[in-house]
Amino acid sequence: MTAYYFWWILGVGLVAVEMLVPGFFLMWIGFAALAMGFVMWFVPTLGGVPQILLFTALALASCVVWWRILRKKGNEPDAASALNRRGDQLIGRRYVLETAIENGRGKARVGDSLWLVEGPDLPAGANVEVLSVHGATLVVRAA
Repeated sequence: MTAYYFWWILGVGLVAVEMLVPGFFLMWIGFAALAMGFVMWFVPTLGGVPQILLFTALALASCVVWWRILRKKGNEPDAASALNRRGDQLIGRRYVLETAIENGRGKARVGDSLWLVEGPDLPAGANVEVLSVHGATLVVRAA
């Protein structure tokens, strides 16, 4: 059997095993093996030790690419992920105080409802910016 067939079979096998085992790293190692198959197709006289070294480098490179670039793109939150966390959608927005913040607590109008707010003492009608959300309480600062 020629060397490129070995690498292609190994690559397809690793990608197939990835379908059965979660984790995604076998798929990238499989892609490295498939790439080695193409290398061996174009350079059939490459010896065994250089093949292993090149395969190791390709496997590490493909895993690093997945870890640094592609994996981060999949972790970006979408609008649906905050569906049941309405307060998280309010961070960074500005609202007007309905009641003054006294002793660190007050109320702000958000849409058609009133939310409890915590922050520095401010008079009613002051503009505030939401910094974070603790349960049903907005942590604010003067805007």
